[in-house]
Amino acid sequence: MEELLRTNDPVLISLLESILSEEDIAYFIADSNMSILEGSIGLMPRRILVDSEKIFKARRLLIEADLGHELVDGPTSSSAQ
Repeated sequence: MEELLRTNDPVLISLLESILSEEDIAYFIADSNMSILEGSIGLMPRRILVDSEKIFKARRLLIEADLGHELVDGPTSSSAQ
């Protein structure tokens, strides 16, 4: 799996879940339980991970949804997609 983005914004996470689910792209939200350890102050962003085979499609979907500025640096294109 590869990291798609990092955020503490629950609205953005919810939107991302909706976008990825609609396109049948499996994802994993890492560090979602870290807020318990950090005292719920939001210091540790949640990492949204996507299967390596779907990372280009997921990035494209976020760019099309005007969320490209939220993406972590990474691959931006693939001739396979």
